[in-house]
Amino acid sequence: MTYLNPPPLAFHANRLENRVILVTGASSGIGAAAARLFAAEGAKVVAAARRAERITALADELKVEGRRAEAVVCDVTDEGSVAEAVRFAVQTYGRLDGAFNNAGAGGGHAPMHKADTGMFDHIMAVNLRGVFLCMKHEIAAMLETGGGAIVNTSSIGGLVGGAENGIYAASKWGLAGLTKCAALDYARLNIRVNAIAPGPTRSEMFDRWMPTEEARAGLAARTPMNYVAHPDDMARAALFLLSDESRWTTGTVFPCEGGISAG
Repeated sequence: MTYLNPPPLAFHANRLENRVILVTGASSGIGAAAARLFAAEGAKVVAAARRAERITALADELKVEGRRAEAVVCDVTDEGSVAEAVRFAVQTYGRLDGAFNNAGAGGGHAPMHKADTGMFDHIMAVNLRGVFLCMKHEIAAMLETGGGAIVNTSSIGGLVGGAENGIYAASKWGLAGLTKCAALDYARLNIRVNAIAPGPTRSEMFDRWMPTEEARAGLAARTPMNYVAHPDDMARAALFLLSDESRWTTGTVFPCEGGISAG
């Protein structure tokens, strides 16, 4: 049986109690699922994305549920915007304990000789430079208060090669390098840096890539676990890496891809 839309799992409680967590790319998909999960686990969430109406609605939803959440507009390709989002988190809640750098861009599927240079620049600006900018300012804030944890969103495309996927894959392989080097830079300063590597996961980006149920079912059938993941599956992996449950883990790119990279 193929499960294209598995339901979210039940929440546990308080693994991020009173921690201030910044989530980029929080307007939909994995980012929105993560903001909801982290808030349910006791975090003070700062939801960041370019679409103000989406993140404002998300923060309002969480407040109605009795959670602690605020929204801040952030374009990860703009260093000033990133710096302001981190500053907002610190000014609002007094510190920054964790970050889920999830904002990303897809596209650019083409063999190398037909690849669009503008698309290359855009994907690198979001997926690689954007994460660099986020870590630069997040780490500076964490050093002020004794440490923290960062999780970046990579991809199965950052673990294995794929035809006509060179631009996106290059951004995610580069992200693995940033993650591992930052982990070593700050391991003795009580900052852990890890990444998750999602496989096929239902999101707006995924639906643009796989626009029909037939295409989605075909992709699911080609994965060892035979389904397309729910965004909550990825949020839970990020939760583990942000929480004390992974206190001895840094510098890893954690596969969350249904076994695709095992083959």
